[in-house]
Order: sequence, then C-alpha cells, then structure tokens
Amino acid sequence: MIGAIRQFFSDVAGKDDRRAIGEDQVRLAVAGLLAHVVAIDGVVADEERSGLEDVLKTHFDLGADEAAALANAGASADAEAVDLYGFTSVLKQRLGDEDRRRIIEMMWRLVYADGKVHEFEDNVVWRVAELLAVPAQVRIGLKQAARDDAG
Repeated sequence: MIGAIRQFFSDVAGKDDRRAIGEDQVRLAVAGLLAHVVAIDGVVADEERSGLEDVLKTHFDLGADEAAALANAGASADAEAVDLYGFTSVLKQRLGDEDRRRIIEMMWRLVYADGKVHEFEDNVVWRVAELLAVPAQVRIGLKQAARDDAG
C-alpha cells in the first residue's frame, strides 16, 4: 500500500510528462481528501469513519472490504501529503465540473456525520472547493443541503 501511495505522489510530481491519470489515482485522491476532512478536527468519530467508508462504497460502487481498504489508503496518503494540491490537481485534470461538485458534496456529508461542524472542517472544504474550481455559491448550497439532510 505504501508503494502505491509513493507511486501516486511520484506520478503527481511528474505531471509534466503528461502521463495519463488512472482510475486508481482518482480514487486515492478522493479518498485522501475525504480522509483529510474527517481527521482535520483531530478526532475521527465512529460515525465519521463509517461515513467515509459508506461514501466511498457508494461513489465508487465498492464492496465493504474494498471501501475500508480505500479509506485506509486515503488516510495513509493524507498522512504523507504535504498539502491538498497533490490530490486536487489529479482530480481537476481528470474530472468534469459535476464530478468535482460531487466531491464537495461528499465532504460536506462527512463534515455533518458527527453532528458538529468544526471551523477547520469548514475551512478545508472551502480550500478544496477553490482548488477544484467549484464556485462559492455551489459550495454554500451543498453545505446547506448537507446540513438539512443531517437534521
């Protein structure tokens, strides 16, 4: 797994050679961002951990074991990441507007999974949305929808 993470960052760093970004890299980048938002407040609640796995399972049509493995790989990638750009650059190159919007939507769902919004969580979603070129109005609308869904 560590080898895959190193390869991911190596590929991102060597993006000047314009190698194709594969589906596994996209999945790892999404998982890394989602793991980051779950852990940013310093506490990963059980609801957040299971929410992370559920979101990955649903979004990528994975089995429970695959989703858990991807969540673990995402957490490892996040732990090794210097910043969010490594993740967002992959996603911005590979995904269209709607898919990038879905990532922000998933992040908000995870922020509200434990019933509390920490200022660090709010800030990281804002930064990722900016890096993914998701407009502020869309980001705010997705936040309001996630808040309403969470009750």
